[in-house]
Amino acid sequence: MDQEDFKADLQEALATLRKGGVILYPTDTIWGIGADATNPEAVARIYALKRRADSKSMLALVDSADSLYRWLENVPETALQLIDVAVDPLTIIYDSPRGIAPNMLAPDGSLGIRITSERFSRELCRRLGRPLVSTSANISGHPSAPFFGMIEPEILEGVDYVARYRRDDTTPHRPSGIIKVTDRETLTIIR
Repeated sequence: MDQEDFKADLQEALATLRKGGVILYPTDTIWGIGADATNPEAVARIYALKRRADSKSMLALVDSADSLYRWLENVPETALQLIDVAVDPLTIIYDSPRGIAPNMLAPDGSLGIRITSERFSRELCRRLGRPLVSTSANISGHPSAPFFGMIEPEILEGVDYVARYRRDDTTPHRPSGIIKVTDRETLTIIR
C-alpha cells in the first residue's frame, strides 16, 4: 500500500469514527474492532456485535505515554516504568480513568489501556485525539482470528468500515501482556 492509499484509508476510518461508527482495523497484536472510547453508543454497538456481556470490559488504545495524562486521574510511576521497559505490547489496567464512556469500564471502574506502536492504529489514535476501543475481531466465545482472512463474516458485515491496510499480513502476533497497576502502585500480573 503506497502512502496515498494509506492516507485515504486512514481518512475513511477517521471519518467513520468521528460519526460514531465502528471500524475493523489492524493493531499491534491482532485485528481489532474499534470505536471512539468516549462514545457510549459506539461502545454499545461493539458489545452487541460481539454478543458480549457489557460487564466484560474492553481495552482502549492511545498513541503515546503523554496521552495517558489526559485520560487518567493518576498515572502511577510504576506504570511509566513498565511502559519504558516493555518490548512486547503491554496493556496496563488503571484505577482512575476519566472522560471515557462508562460502558468501557470494568465493574470496579478501572480501564485497560495500551500504547500502540503499530503504524495505522497509532495514527488513528493521534488524529482522533481520543482513545480507541480495541477488542478482538470475533464473536464472544469464538476463537480470535489471527489474520484478517480468518475474521468471521458476521464481524466483517457488522462494522461500518474495514481498513484496507495490512489485510494480506500473515505475520504471527501474540496478545498483549496485561498488568494491573493501582493508584497506590500495587502491581498484579494478569497475563
